[in-house]
Amino acid sequence: MTITDTSPAAQALQLKIQSCMSGEQRITLAYEMSMFARDLAKEGIRRDHPEWTEALIARELLRMAFLPEPLPAWLERVLRIYSDESAMV
Repeated sequence: MTITDTSPAAQALQLKIQSCMSGEQRITLAYEMSMFARDLAKEGIRRDHPEWTEALIARELLRMAFLPEPLPAWLERVLRIYSDESAMV
């Protein structure tokens, strides 16, 4: 069973609209929805940690995306370098 907060009527309308969209339009919509979700997550991190730099916020966003696994070692190194460079600015 799928859990949803969308009424059957609204879901039917969404499907009707999406079926009229081109592939490019559907990809663009998916991208925009993904970026919106990312921005919401970043704002939540900022709210919880107002003292954090943008580099730390980006790092936490990546950590959340990779849960429950830790970040790969190569990404840890890249983020460490990025954080060090940001601190010098």
